[in-house]
Amino acid sequence: MNLFDRFTRVAKSNLNNLVKSLEDPEKVMNQAVEDMQADLVKVRQSYAEVTATQRRLLKQKEQAEALANDWYQRAQLALQKNEDGLAKEALTRRQQQMETVQGLQQQVDAQTSSIDQLYNSMQMLESKIMEAKAKKDQMIARARTAQSTQKVNDMLSGVTGKTSMDAFTRMEEKVEALEASAEVSAEMGQLNALPGGDIEKEFKMLEAGSAVDEELKRMKGLLGESSSAPPPSDSGVDEELEKLKRDAGLL
Repeated sequence: MNLFDRFTRVAKSNLNNLVKSLEDPEKVMNQAVEDMQADLVKVRQSYAEVTATQRRLLKQKEQAEALANDWYQRAQLALQKNEDGLAKEALTRRQQQMETVQGLQQQVDAQTSSIDQLYNSMQMLESKIMEAKAKKDQMIARARTAQSTQKVNDMLSGVTGKTSMDAFTRMEEKVEALEASAEVSAEMGQLNALPGGDIEKEFKMLEAGSAVDEELKRMKGLLGESSSAPPPSDSGVDEELEKLKRDAGLL
């Protein structure tokens, strides 16, 4: 048993060291949720920045389109005045603005794709965070339950033989031993309290009583044989008989 207890203590110590070396589930999951929330903040910031940039591009595009329309109207006015040179210059300026509009439109289209991706990522990340929070609460509850169960099992297992439960068990065994000893002592006391508690003494008393009975019977027989003769009238004999009666407690 000592070797088994020693082996169990070593195994339990190694297991406890392994558990301590593992990461704390509650801390890890809390940190993971915090990291996901930080990522969500960054995604939202990027979404806001890209959206603001797209709005600026759209505004620049509208301004370029307005300028292109203005140069077109000027070209028309120049043609009406037979100013072909001015009309050509106005159309050139209009063409530049139209190229600007096309470039801005391409940027707006690219920004729209990025905004859609960021929005989908943001929605997915928010869903993951909600799922992680729900799972985190469950995992933390399970981890705490496992830790509490381990503490109770360690307390009840009594591997070291020094736990409180072991102390109660040892004291219970001692009390039972004391009670058994007291019962035996009481029984011995009852035997000793009986008349002739010593069996040897009882047999000796029985043997002595038998011898006395035999002697008494023999003496009565002798007396019967001599009963036909008249009893002696010796006063000394009578006195001796009275003395024997007194000594025997018959008087």
